[in-house]
Amino acid sequence: MIKIYTDGSCINNPGNGGWAAIINDNGEILRISGSEKNTTNNKMELMAPICALKKINKNKKVEIYTDSKYVKLGITEWIHNWTKNNWQTSKKENVKNKDLWIELYELSKSYEINWKWVKAHSGNTLNEEVDLLAKKAAESN
Repeated sequence: MIKIYTDGSCINNPGNGGWAAIINDNGEILRISGSEKNTTNNKMELMAPICALKKINKNKKVEIYTDSKYVKLGITEWIHNWTKNNWQTSKKENVKNKDLWIELYELSKSYEINWKWVKAHSGNTLNEEVDLLAKKAAESN
């Protein structure tokens, strides 16, 4: 089982943003991160699992840990109605970050993913580390 911890960060919102992921593939650890200018925190939260999934082989069992309820609820619950309703919310508004949601949704079909929400800043070592990596990436802009 591959375990992935993800996080996004944004200095101001919108502003300079960063994302990071820690991929644990049976003890082999890979840390990845990236940054964007003039972005939002939610975009960075989505970029982290997207980029992490692109780094691992398809058809794997994966656990993805996120402290973003936006990501967790979006990919496990809201996405089903969005796809049925032509990417509109229950309020008949366009889904924000639709391009990233589509990319994450399509990528996720190639894996057996268990999405897990972890409370931020609660002492979870890998979640704390990925948080720092995302903040450093945002500051690197």
